[in-house]
Order: sequence, then structure tokens, then C-alpha cells
Amino acid sequence: MKLRTNAVNSFEIISYYTGYVVLCTALLMIIPVLTALVFTEWSAVLDFLISMAISTIVGIVLTGIGWRTKQNKANIQWKHGFVIAAFSWFVLMILCAIPYCLSGHLGSVLDACFDVMSGFTTTGLVMTQNLDHLSSALNMWRHMLTFIGGQGMVVLALTIMARETSGAYRLYVGEAKDIELVPNVKGTARIIWKISMIYLTVGTTALWIDGMAIGLKPVSAFLHALYIFESAWSTGGFAPMTQNIMYYHSLSYETITIVIFILGSFNFGLHYAIWQGKRKELLKNIETQSFFITSFIACTLAVYSLSKAHVYPDIISAFRRIVYNVLSAHTTTGFGSVYARQFALEWGDFGILIMIVVMLIGGSACSTAGGFKGLRVGIVFRGLIMDVKKLLYSERSRKAYKFHHIKDQLLNDSVVKSSSLIIICYLVLFGIGTMMGTFYGYPLASSAFEAASVTGNVGLSIGVTSPAMPTVMKIYYIIAMYMGRLEFLSVFALFGYVAGGIKKLCTKSIKTVF
Repeated sequence: MKLRTNAVNSFEIISYYTGYVVLCTALLMIIPVLTALVFTEWSAVLDFLISMAISTIVGIVLTGIGWRTKQNKANIQWKHGFVIAAFSWFVLMILCAIPYCLSGHLGSVLDACFDVMSGFTTTGLVMTQNLDHLSSALNMWRHMLTFIGGQGMVVLALTIMARETSGAYRLYVGEAKDIELVPNVKGTARIIWKISMIYLTVGTTALWIDGMAIGLKPVSAFLHALYIFESAWSTGGFAPMTQNIMYYHSLSYETITIVIFILGSFNFGLHYAIWQGKRKELLKNIETQSFFITSFIACTLAVYSLSKAHVYPDIISAFRRIVYNVLSAHTTTGFGSVYARQFALEWGDFGILIMIVVMLIGGSACSTAGGFKGLRVGIVFRGLIMDVKKLLYSERSRKAYKFHHIKDQLLNDSVVKSSSLIIICYLVLFGIGTMMGTFYGYPLASSAFEAASVTGNVGLSIGVTSPAMPTVMKIYYIIAMYMGRLEFLSVFALFGYVAGGIKKLCTKSIKTVF
């Protein structure tokens, strides 16, 4: 009886907080509704009102199921935090796909769910057809999703909660964030959003001014600036036009986006430390050291390789076509300054290999970036050095090894092991994606490139992702984006929770029969 009560309580807790996240997201649909009204897009107004109504009903039902959670002030356990984060994202993927389906710009519900998950996970791969003629409301919505997804759907919900929730930190960690900027989780969530909104104001203004300078009309320049900033800061890769960043034909526009997406790929804790005057943190931090080293090596090798092949012979074209794409890949942004097939036809195997490596490494932990993170690369590398030193030093030596990440932290075998396990999970996900691509007839290099882009939540494409790709690959890519963004643990917890529920149901059914 006690086990049954615990199971019911767990279900109610998960249902209540998932419903709360859904209601917060439904409330955000007011923004595209207002956008549609401003631009007299009456069809889009109806699409979003319908979507908002359905989402609100689902949110009310879910919170209603778990109403006792609020009444009894139930404590959120670790398992609840992970399952709520993963389940919220799954439910929101379906609900947020409704306006996509109603717009008529996608071939199927699966394609709509693909684009939503691509936005949430800040991947940026696109299934939407006729992208150049989307309504302003839908464009606003898809870029909002990638901006909010970068910060986190649960982080947004924690920000606007009326009061601190018991066990809120477990919800926060469930969304693959563990940085504590202040002792209060709600305060940390608000600081994350404050940082993002300040950069939103500055970045959008810079892109707006530059957009008008390169010939865009004021209103159009503002909307493009807002969309591009949201994608760049969230390292998402969505753009309002099919040509992506090439649409603007501007070195200055590209340079501004480089600054934005590099800043977006840095840890929120690093931003907060620098804002507090700890500027040396930028050089001391193991993540920034790892990022600058790997970026320099990757850019140098790519420029040398492609210049040697006379693909991009001058410095300006090398910067705009090589360095830009390597940095976009490394920060997992996914803005492309060359067409998809140019990677396959011009970059060669070595160039593609460099892109695969940097896409898998990704940006910083607790940032908007994907990949297995520079922090883990730095820890594993330091761990290797630590083991070599242990072999060379006397067995009596008890030297403590440390690394600097916001503060000095102890480097031990458990830290190295946990980092290594996450990296292995990413590599397994990448390997499965590569094998699946080759199984369906795509070249090995193309399959590996696309698998790395999906696994690392990057969004650059070599031409594999399209509405015509096999359904099984679409489903796998959705799962890969989902697992990669939440860094596996939350998704594993959800799978385990569902499997446990099915097992109990089957056991009960068997006992009833016999």
C-alpha cells in the first residue's frame, strides 16, 4: 500500500510541475498572436489562438491531476526533477508543433515535431518548407523557441514561480544545468534570464543598426536582428531566410554574429563572474582555455587544408567561409556561410573531419551550447596528465590535483569518470546516427557529419536532413537532439520511470489473471 501511495505521489508531482511548465509556455503564445495582429496575419492569429487554447487545457489538466502536490507542499526528489524536465520537453514538443501544422508549411506532424525539437534543443536543422514566406508570427515563434530552449523551459518556469519551490534545484539540474550563481535557485534562474535579456537588447540593437546600413528597411532590419540574435545567443542556427546567414551578404553582419554566438557558448557562471569584476576568470577558466585552444587548432588546420587546395585563396574568403563555419560548428550555433553541399563537394574528407570533431566537442557547460562540452574535454585531458604524474611520483605522494572552473575544484577519479561517461554516451549516439545514415544509403562522410550535427545540437547540414529523408532517421534525429541537449540523465530517468510503470502494470495484470 505504501509503495502504491509513493507511486501515486510521484505521478502527481511530475504531472503538476509538467503542467506548470506547459502553462508558462502557453502564456508565451501571446507574443506571436500580437505579432500577427500587428502585421494583420489573420490566419496566423487563429492558428496561435487554437494552439494556445489546447496548450492551456493540457496544462490545466496536468496541474489538476497533481493539485495535491501544491496543497501538501510535496518535496521534489532527484528522480522527479529529471523526469519532469524530460517529460515537459516531450509534451511541449507536441503542443508547440500545433501552429507549425496549422500553418501548412510542413509536410507532416512528424516534421513539425522535428522542427520544434530542433528549436528547443538549439540545434537549428529545418524541415519547414518555403521558409522565405513564413508569417511574421510563425517566424517569431520558431525563434522564440530556440531562444527559450537555450536558457531552458524549466529555467523559465522557475523564474516566474510565485515563491521558491521545495526541491527546485532538482528541477534545475534535470535540464542539464548545475551552476549556482546565488544560493537561491529561483534567484539563479532570474540571473540567467537577466543576463540573456541584457545581451538581447545590446545584440539586437547592433544587428538592427548594421542591418539598416546594409540596405534592410527599418522594420525588416529590426525583425531580422531580433531573430538572428535569438539564434546566435542560443547557439541555435535558425534564420528567417533559406540562405541562412548568406542572405545578408555582409562581413560586418557575420562578424557581429560571431561575437554573439561565442558569448552565448560561454558558461552563465562565467558571464556572472565577469560582471562581478572577476575578469581574470576569462583566462583562468578551464572551459575557456579548452575552447580557445581547440578553436585555434581547428581553424588553423581547416584554413591551411582548404587554402592548400585553393578552395578559398584570399584571407577575407578564408575568414568568412572557413573560420566562420568552424566557429559556428564549435559553438554549436549552426549558422552556415556556405551551402550544405559545399561541405561535401569542396571541403574534402579532412575538412569534414575537423567539423565533426568540433561539433562533437561543442561549447561550455551550463550555457546555451551543445556537444559534450569543453569542460569535460579539459577534465579528461587534465585527468590523463594527473594519472601520468601519479605514475612518475613516489607512491607516498598525496598531492591534490585541481582545476579551475569559476573556482578551484578538486580533480579526482570520480570527476574524470563522470566526464568520460558522458563523452562516451555522446560518441555512442554519434556512432548509431552514422551507421543509420550509411544503412539508408548516404555516404559515410555525410552520415558522420549529419550525425555529429544532430548529436552536438549544432544544426549545420551537409544535405542529409530534408523532408524526404526516411521516417526512421527523422525519429532517431529527434531522439538524438533530445538526449544530447538534456545530457542523457533526464531522458534515461524518464525511460526508466515509464518502464517501471509498465512493469508494475504487467505484474498486476498477471496476478489478476492467475
